[in-house]
Amino acid sequence: MPVETPVMIINLKVYPESMGAPAMELAKLLDETARRTGASIVICPPVTDLFCIQKEVGIPVWAQAADPVEPGSRTGHVTLEMLQNVGAEGLLLNHSERRLQMADIGWLVAKARKLNMDSCVCAADATESKACAAMGPDFIAVEPPELIGGDISVTTANPQIVRKSVEEVRKVNSHVRVLCGAGVKTGKDVRKALELGAHGVLLASGVVKARDKKATLMDLVGGLGR
Repeated sequence: MPVETPVMIINLKVYPESMGAPAMELAKLLDETARRTGASIVICPPVTDLFCIQKEVGIPVWAQAADPVEPGSRTGHVTLEMLQNVGAEGLLLNHSERRLQMADIGWLVAKARKLNMDSCVCAADATESKACAAMGPDFIAVEPPELIGGDISVTTANPQIVRKSVEEVRKVNSHVRVLCGAGVKTGKDVRKALELGAHGVLLASGVVKARDKKATLMDLVGGLGR
């Protein structure tokens, strides 16, 4: 089922607070929040928790990454088929913490499409967003690396990069939806992202490391208009 927008994609990364029991607890909170408010929320848990989490929630569960290889003699690799077999409906690609070559991004986007999995490619700026749009992913998330994990949202520090990315992507492929991330932590940040033309946000520490996760989520969802 296509992901509805505006959407909030939560990347759990591999923080101590987002593995094992804490990951499941957060996943259930995200699921409950989505059901109660009608908000479109996607969770990207660590790969070791993906199977268990997808059995317990109704929201889409995506993988944080995948290797650009076919199944076979690939010791230690994680293929898209493996992820799909344990319940992943989509995946993140090219996060600044796990950058890929453009050819590998294109391969994974095409393979995900073939397997009916969603894809979201992370891009550092408008130029990279434009290049990735030509590959036809479902989403592109523009995230200036220097702002990731910080306390200042990209919508405040560099709103032009969001607006420009939306414009450049639309020129190449109007079906690709643009998200923004890096420093997004409040409902105000989310509202600003939508005002700039984004179809939602990608965030991590703003939720995972929040002291009051329930209150934080309700604030963020309010920014989506829910």
